[in-house]
Amino acid sequence: MRILLVLAHPLEDSFAAAVARTAREALEAAGHVVDLLDLYREDFDPRLSKAERGGYFDVPYDTSAVADIVARLKAADGLIFVFPQWWFNFPAILKGFFDRVFAPGVAFSHDAAGGRIVPQLTHIRLLYALTTTGSPWWLVRLYMGDPVRRLLKRGIAAFCSKGLNFRMLSLHDMDRATDAKRRAHLDRMRKLLSAIR
Repeated sequence: MRILLVLAHPLEDSFAAAVARTAREALEAAGHVVDLLDLYREDFDPRLSKAERGGYFDVPYDTSAVADIVARLKAADGLIFVFPQWWFNFPAILKGFFDRVFAPGVAFSHDAAGGRIVPQLTHIRLLYALTTTGSPWWLVRLYMGDPVRRLLKRGIAAFCSKGLNFRMLSLHDMDRATDAKRRAHLDRMRKLLSAIR
């Protein structure tokens, strides 16, 4: 399987970067081809431009400003996102990635009758999120309702593909996680990714 591995963290020595390295190693050891898209290192601009928004309903929609990334997305069989959750949401650079790259004609198309969108990423067989939160699990899940999981699973995955395998693996309470807890998380992640077929 060809996996587009998207990393969204500004620090090269972050735990998220360690997760991405470990994920890449585990996937490649299992025989998968990995295309690492490090949004910060590749200087991705998350801002949806005036022209992009103005032409949102044009057919075809102009994705020329992100054509290279669109080509990488179209070449993938699976997507794995590595990112921290900040304020119970995506980092701005990852939100901008969805805004600019998961665009009409790429991730979905508008139903000519109006109202619905039609999935276009039907070649994507899995979408995994490997993430961390500064908050404990009960605050994220019980109080906040796990907003990132809902957005990814019910929104992005459901509206852009059909029947894909969705998984989300989170290390909660990251700010107080011990080295042992971080290593255990990486081990769980290796096991999860090694099982991908």
